[in-house]
Amino acid sequence: MLDLKIEGATVIDGSGATGSRADVGVRDDVIVAVGDLSRESAGRTVNAAGRVLAPGFIDMHSHSDWRLWANRRAESKVRQGVTTEVVGNCGFSPAPVSTEHLEDLRAFALYLPERLDFAWRSVREYLDAFDRDGAALNVIQLVGHGTLRIAAMGFARRPPTAEELTRMQRWLGQAVEDGAWGMSTGLIYAPGSYATTEEIVDVARGARGRGIYASHIRGEGTTLLDAVREAIRVGREADLPVQISHVKAAGRPNWGKVPEALALIDAACAEGLDVAGDAYPYTASSTTLRTMLPDWALEGGIDAMLARLADPATRARIRADVESGEGGRGLAARVGWEHVMVAYAPHRKDAEGRRLSEVARDRDLDPVDAALELIVDERGGGYMVLFQLDERDLRAALVHPRVMIGSDGSSLAPYGELGQGKPHPRSYGTFARVLGEYVREQRLLGLPEAVHKMTGLPARRLGLKDRGLVRPGARADLVVFDPRRVADRATYDDPHRYAAGIDHVVVNGRFVVRDGEHTGNLPGKVLRLP
Repeated sequence: MLDLKIEGATVIDGSGATGSRADVGVRDDVIVAVGDLSRESAGRTVNAAGRVLAPGFIDMHSHSDWRLWANRRAESKVRQGVTTEVVGNCGFSPAPVSTEHLEDLRAFALYLPERLDFAWRSVREYLDAFDRDGAALNVIQLVGHGTLRIAAMGFARRPPTAEELTRMQRWLGQAVEDGAWGMSTGLIYAPGSYATTEEIVDVARGARGRGIYASHIRGEGTTLLDAVREAIRVGREADLPVQISHVKAAGRPNWGKVPEALALIDAACAEGLDVAGDAYPYTASSTTLRTMLPDWALEGGIDAMLARLADPATRARIRADVESGEGGRGLAARVGWEHVMVAYAPHRKDAEGRRLSEVARDRDLDPVDAALELIVDERGGGYMVLFQLDERDLRAALVHPRVMIGSDGSSLAPYGELGQGKPHPRSYGTFARVLGEYVREQRLLGLPEAVHKMTGLPARRLGLKDRGLVRPGARADLVVFDPRRVADRATYDDPHRYAAGIDHVVVNGRFVVRDGEHTGNLPGKVLRLP
């Protein structure tokens, strides 16, 4: 007898093959049969006629490791069909931790729920602590190079000593032994931005060829192509597969460069390297307000940054760098202040959801001064949304055969502490938007191809042999959706809105969403690198 039978759906199995009508039978947490199961009895039967049944979606790039400590229901993700999230991206993860530099990591964390108490030191201790309470979805943990660097040397803006480098290598090696799936970098963020390519290669070698190297590359604007080359070099020299995070070209002067970046990926693969990428289906990005500061302004950590901003002479130097782009991000020239929206500023609610040009005008300030004022008021913890990407570049990334889907968002909810601010709508809508906008409306992707980019492709990339496909023997991570109704509903002005058209979501054989509503079940687990 089956525990669960889903009957009458069009099964798109995640391989990229065309779908066909079939029933799917589940026993415990495993798919045991696919086909005509009309004679099979089941403890629970779901009629899914007119719906698509697919493997649960794998979010290849997420930052939920911090926010799941506040709400394990993973509301915004599971309600768009996500059953597994890859976390610890862009160089930051909650472990490993050194006692010596714990306060540096704590101060630099953008979001720190009460239960995320850093009672652990190793990745194993962290994963064990996280796993005790379960979650609505599965979690795959990367180790952040920035976290390794903080644990070894704080926010020192210099090369590591031989001893510090050895510690980072040892910690990464132990982390993959403990179940982490490799290392991530965030090379536009301090302290990762302080590292040379040689340092990153040396640290990555500590993984001993296990897991992946996922990189928010060093530049997504003028230096995009050099940054892609750097990521490929790290993979080549450290003997790791490369995952280039959120493939894009930032700023109007750089539009049109994505096809060139994709050509570099193709050339590396032709060379025999394993290089891929991920993208989200929006033409706006999002990051921290402090990212607009020059690297040197964050040396020593948040308190040191605030001290520099409090000193008139140093603040003037920071201001000049932000305005000109010399040593900074060149935000005004690349994007324009009218295209920068304040997404999260809990100490400055007057600014949330508004463009920095408007905030500056209301406070009778130059936009640079208004931005610096916000950074100080939020102690470096605010977020912004940048309307800086090109639709043609986005479409080029989405159709590339080695680009999968990653939200670059987090598991949020429209209630409680996770329902604050005006976050990028990708946390609620990424996967539904691909299916609704780019499959059904624009027909840029076929449905089997899109599902493959969300399931079988990331599963193969990660080496997940028992997920990402609907077949006997695979784990029962499943989503049932209406292809005629599936759509993102979250907007930049009203981002805390769940996706439409997702009927059922099953994680490890148990419903987390049934008939469009969250069940409260928490069957997810930490998936550890074999």
